[in-house]
This record gives sequence, structure tokens and C-alpha cells, in this order.
Amino acid sequence: MSRGPDRARARRRRVGWRAGLSVVLATVLAVSGTAPARADTVRDLEYWLNDYGFTTAWNTSRGEGVTVAIIDTGVNGEVAELAGVVIGGTDVSGLGSDDGQTPVGEESEHGTMVASLLAGRGTGEGNGVIGVAPDAELLTASVAFGQDTGSDKTNDEQIAEAVRWAVDNGADVINMSLTRNTRDWPESWDDAFTYAFENDVVVVAAAGNRGSGTSEVGAPATIPGVLAVAGVDREQNASFDASAQGITLAVSAPSEDLVGVLPDGSYVQWSGTSAAAPLVSGLVALVRSAYPELDAANVINRVIRTADPKGEEVPSPLYGYGIIDPVAALTAEVELVEANPLGSLADWIRVHRRADLPAEDGGGDDAQEIVPIADPPPPRSDSAKTLLPTAWTLAYITVPLSLVAGFGTLAALLGIGATRHIRRTSRTGTR
Repeated sequence: MSRGPDRARARRRRVGWRAGLSVVLATVLAVSGTAPARADTVRDLEYWLNDYGFTTAWNTSRGEGVTVAIIDTGVNGEVAELAGVVIGGTDVSGLGSDDGQTPVGEESEHGTMVASLLAGRGTGEGNGVIGVAPDAELLTASVAFGQDTGSDKTNDEQIAEAVRWAVDNGADVINMSLTRNTRDWPESWDDAFTYAFENDVVVVAAAGNRGSGTSEVGAPATIPGVLAVAGVDREQNASFDASAQGITLAVSAPSEDLVGVLPDGSYVQWSGTSAAAPLVSGLVALVRSAYPELDAANVINRVIRTADPKGEEVPSPLYGYGIIDPVAALTAEVELVEANPLGSLADWIRVHRRADLPAEDGGGDDAQEIVPIADPPPPRSDSAKTLLPTAWTLAYITVPLSLVAGFGTLAALLGIGATRHIRRTSRTGTR
């Protein structure tokens, strides 16, 4: 199978021979103005690192030599956690900077949050956000999501261009924490995603969130061959608000109470498959680093075959093949496969792009608004623990880290209905 552009192929070979948006909840974690929080409070909140075995998996792989492209609202590589991590970028919206590091659009924070969960390197020993693949490198392609963005290109055009750019610039993995909110996709995506698959790139996409109006999985998570990510809660049960359901799901990952970095360097606690997707992209990076001889199909196969099916027949519409198990993905014996177990886009095109078949309603080449999986909700008025969405808003709560550490996240969220503003704070006292 093809190993991608010459530069990417040569780079992978060198590594191999050496060793081998809908956010359901967003809570800005601020520093108290009176007493500094413990330096490692943010790291303590990263429960998935230990609970899912990522820290143990790092004994085998930390993602060295793997490049992950983040197609999103732009990644600010100047924040402390991402210093030296972003090695290239572009802007396909016409609204950002040439290096893709200027956040664009209404949900401009989104890309940096995603990047920090994937490949953040902390701010010091035991401090700040560390990603699940801390030795991986990132590319960023900034996209302006939504309608009336001011871009001369449609969302669909931007995504197709960004995918091709990522492949041409050496991406081994592409993370897409976004949805078209339709099962179908334009023909321009046929070409772009086929290009990625032919060049041995693993594409990871978020499933979307029921709590923000995505009742079923939408493209690109419906494209055959894409590793579609669902979300689970802290108890590893399918998240009602922070995940959509569907038959195209591949695996599930934590999607609630995740901690990321905003472009101004402050921290945010958020939920949604937007946050789950980079955890899976990071796991893919760990596998690609540990097994550089494996093609994309076998990397995907290793991730899905070692997942915990939760007693369900696989693939299930709740968990896909199951909940990710990083240690097993890196150490278990897994039979090799000849083709991508998640299907063939080429075969789908042959069947579904015949000229005599009409496009499905709501799909096809009609311009469609694409959204980052990020539009959190106001609270319910009843005693329910879940939240309902409001489109195109970020409902941040400013909570001193000392409160979060002392009383837990749920206690810190009391009074959410009265707090509907954004307050940015520096990280003074957190390093």
C-alpha cells in the first residue's frame, strides 16, 4: 500500500529504522486572584491518563516521529503546552495567517483545545496539560466554520483543501473534530479523502453530540474508512449528551470533563466528542510510532480489535468496537488485515455515485454548514444532570482552580445558570 508523499514516506522510514464540535460543557479554569492554586491541579484533572492506561502505554510509545494534522479553527503554537509542537500550518479560510496558527471563526478557541489534548507537553514537570501523545508533532489547517464567515470558500471546499494539504505535508494522522450534520458529503470530499487513504493516512473524526442537536453521526464520521469516535462518561458508559450514536462508530473514548488549553493560555474543562477524537488520534500516533511498519489499515485494526466491547456485539451503535485500551493497542497480538476494517470509500463511490441515482435529501453537493463539535448548552430547569444546547454559544464558567481541586467539578458547576460570560485569566501561579 502507498506510504504517502515521498517526503512523508522517507521520514517514516527513518523513524522506523531507528526504533519502530459540539462541546456539551465548557468551564474556564481560572486562577484565584487571592491564593495561587497548586501547580499540578490541571494535571490532576486529567483522569484519562491513568484511568485508561496512557501513562503505562508511554513506556512503549509517546508518539515520536508521527505527525498529526489538526483540521480545525487554527492552533496557537505559542501557548506553553504547544511550544515546539506545531511544525507547519496553513489557512484555507482566507481569514487567518499563513501558518494556520491564528484562530479563526466564531469558535476560534476550538483548535487549540483539541491540539493540547492530543500533543500538549505540559509547562514543566507534572504541570499543565499533557496530551496523550506528547512526543508527536502537529500540523494545523485553519478553517472558518459556520455560515457567513466572510470566507470566499464554502465549508465543504475548505475541508477538501485542508485534507489534501495535510497529506501533501506529511501527515500520518488527520484529526477532524467537526461535523457536516448530514450523513452524506460532497463529491469533492470523495477525492480528498480518497487521496488521504491512498497515501496511507489514518483519518479520525468525531461522531457529534446528541446534547447539541446531532441525533445521528454525520460526515466525515460516516465516510467508509474513517475512524469515527463516540464518547463515554466518567463511568465508561455511553455519554447521553456528549456523543451521538450510529452504525459507523469505530471506537469510544472519554468525552466528559476533559481539560484543554485556550489560545490565550488559560485552561478549559469541556465535554464532547470534539475532545474524545484527539484522544483517539493520539492513540493512533502511539501505535504508528511503535509499529512504523504497519499501514493505516492495520493501525486502525489494532486500535479497534483491542478495544473493550463492553459486552456488546461489535460494532455496536453505542460504542463501535468498544472503549479504547491504549496498553492493549500497543502490546497485544493482533492479526494482520489486507484492507481497512472500517470499509472502502472507493467501493462506496462505485455503488453510490452513479449518475442515475439522485442525491439523498440534505446531502450531496449542496453547500452545507460545517460546525466544530462545540456549542454548549444552558442548564435545564429541572433536576436533570445533563444540559441542553444553544447554537453557536460558549457558556463558560470561571471557577478558581482551588475550588475545583477542593470540592470537585460538580460542586464548582453550581450556579451555572447565572454565569454566562467569558473571563480570561493568565496562568500566574500555575507553573
